Amino acid sequence: SANLGLVGNIYLGKVARVLPGMQSAFIDIGLEHAGFLHAADMPTAFVRSSEATALPAEERPKPQPIEKQIFEGQSILVQVIKGPIGSKGARLTTQISIPSRYIVLLPQSKVIGVSARIEDEAERTRLKTLVGELAAAHGGHGYIVRTNAEGQPAEALAEDIAYLSRVWNT
Repeated sequence: SANLGLVGNIYLGKVARVLPGMQSAFIDIGLEHAGFLHAADMPTAFVRSSEATALPAEERPKPQPIEKQIFEGQSILVQVIKGPIGSKGARLTTQISIPSRYIVLLPQSKVIGVSARIEDEAERTRLKTLVGELAAAHGGHGYIVRTNAEGQPAEALAEDIAYLSRVWNT
């Protein structure tokens, strides 16, 4: 269906309704039905950095209730993670990710991750160091190095990061 083409799209939406009881909100993204955003799909709700998860559970930052994070009428950047079905609106996330051949851009993150499927430690270190250096030159965003980046030359990764940077800036 035409809705399949929506998954991955990024919209600047407007918060139509916040539902504290369901820890979710409806976001108007210009489609027939408002999109659905759950608190679990907001990176501010759950800190994903390795520093926070290294803390003992009682010291970790507590997730903020959705009504403390967003308000009706607010503009919010969202990405479609599941297309609309029937009268249900699209499922949305505020955790934007843009994939390319070898790398996934996480514009609201600073973390550089490497696919767990790349098992060779020297290659993991090479990729993490290389992408970290390239990231610093392109706005310091977060990236995940995909499995098929294994063994790729620096130029190929640099091309992907430059491409992702252009897509994000657009």
